[in-house]
Amino acid sequence: MYEDTEEDRVWKTVPSDDLWIMDKLILSRKLGYVCGPTGLDVPHPGWYIVRPCVNMLGLGLGAERLWIEKETMHLPIGYFWCEWFSGRHLSVDYNYGIQRLAVEGFKSSETNFTKWDEWVRVSDKIPLPEILQDLDYEWINCEFIGDKLIEVHLRKNEDFNGGISHFIPVWVENPIAPPEGYRYIEYPDIHGRKGAYVK
Repeated sequence: MYEDTEEDRVWKTVPSDDLWIMDKLILSRKLGYVCGPTGLDVPHPGWYIVRPCVNMLGLGLGAERLWIEKETMHLPIGYFWCEWFSGRHLSVDYNYGIQRLAVEGFKSSETNFTKWDEWVRVSDKIPLPEILQDLDYEWINCEFIGDKLIEVHLRKNEDFNGGISHFIPVWVENPIAPPEGYRYIEYPDIHGRKGAYVK
């Protein structure tokens, strides 16, 4: 039987006035990024990230890096474009506004948005973004590229429960040998991840 995910729970229970955080276009607009919905011309030719405004399934589904000259009528309905950011990809958990976890993601290509090579716990200290400081939730997870906030979730990162410090996904089509000192866990997702080596 189907069980609700954390994203399902948020959508069903969080006050509607706070659901703007799940809309990446509204979040980007509030943060002052160069962005807009399908149908709005970009201000200048360049590389843009294009993805769904709201994606309940997460995991980078539908995201791609595109060169856009001007018009965006060819983009899927319900998507948006935003200026391209480069830098480290950090995922940070806050418990009632206090940082509890920061992890950095690594992948072989910055245009691959779904299949990460590894995630590593890091010591970076990043204050809860000002735009979120009036929210009162037990857990807020923020995704950053460089110093740019790109996503917000009202949940914590469960991949690092139990003191895990290193998380290496194992993909169905590209299994890897177990690194020394790691244990394997079953941890499937819709992209073809079947598990992970963790320590």
